[in-house]
Amino acid sequence: MSKYTNIRIGYDAKRIVKNNTGLGNYGRTLINSLAASTSDLQLRLYAPDEGNERLRNEVIKAENVQFVYPENLHFRFQKDIWRQAGIVKQLGKDGVNLYHGLSGELPKGLNASGIKSLVTIHDLIFLRHPEYYTRIDGFLYKRKFVNTCKEADRIVAISECTKRDILYYSNFPEDRIDVVYQSCGTRFRTIASNEEKKVVAQKYNLPKRFLLFVGSIEERKNLLLAVKALLKLPNDIAIVAVGRRTKYTQKVEKFAQENGLTHRLHFLHGITNQELPAIYQQAECFVYPSRYEGFGIPIIEAIQSGLPVVACTGSCLEEAGGRENIYVDPDDADSFAAGITAMLRGSDDRARRIEASRIYVKRFENGDIAQTMLAEYDKLLNR
Repeated sequence: MSKYTNIRIGYDAKRIVKNNTGLGNYGRTLINSLAASTSDLQLRLYAPDEGNERLRNEVIKAENVQFVYPENLHFRFQKDIWRQAGIVKQLGKDGVNLYHGLSGELPKGLNASGIKSLVTIHDLIFLRHPEYYTRIDGFLYKRKFVNTCKEADRIVAISECTKRDILYYSNFPEDRIDVVYQSCGTRFRTIASNEEKKVVAQKYNLPKRFLLFVGSIEERKNLLLAVKALLKLPNDIAIVAVGRRTKYTQKVEKFAQENGLTHRLHFLHGITNQELPAIYQQAECFVYPSRYEGFGIPIIEAIQSGLPVVACTGSCLEEAGGRENIYVDPDDADSFAAGITAMLRGSDDRARRIEASRIYVKRFENGDIAQTMLAEYDKLLNR
């Protein structure tokens, strides 16, 4: 008999069924990895509603994986209340042994219920850089963090950087925090066919030579630094930015227009998960000038796709990409341009850097992450 027979783990699955990137990808990848690692452990995914069918279908269909939704809740505020507190009663009714908050939150009353709890905290940017949040959002996120620290038996931080922030902004015991790097699938290692690349290139009118950025076009992501670097790079090199537009996008576009760079800046949105690898694999270099991240999954995707990376110092990006890539100050456009120049095709040492980086990021891929998380569950289940 397996040690996981009759053991049920509950998960906060809101992001799994609603978020296309980021927290959603984290949850889906982790669940799929765990389901593939052991068929005896029961994985119950608690979501306020069915969410997006396409995202829901990205979760492996297995006998030990089950979605659970509240009954007779029709309004958003009802679903929010259920997720923040009401879910505890249902967890007890369902015989859940351990609840894992996948997106930095735990419901109130969980600790008092006797159900063991683990929470993954991705970042505390709302505390480290409150200027990127509205006052009300910052207040709400801070309140949730305080509650989570009260409810949690253990915390998983997705990077050493995030662990340092948790210790700095709370009194949570260090011996109850472990770093478990964010799990990343291996689909970006699969080489797209020439036909797939051609179709994607034509559909999105991709430039022949381009730097790639993937992430929301927002102030914290600091895309403007990469656009400024274009002024120091060959005229046939463009930037393709894949991500959700925000007001910050207008600031980037204004700079590009004022400096004659508009034709070298391409924004894409709504890219499917099937198309993205073919875009990565046609880029020349990946740029990630973000001022602060909890981890930086796009860097790993880029490295798996065979790209060198130029990113910024100040948070955890060196942890994600390893020492063979280049990291510069987030306000130094000249150094950023020099880093890109050193990574362009034909540059000395480019191939060696790429291969060494691909070996480095294997530590983040599915199998080991699943086993590491199971070890976290064992600590709480006394197994």
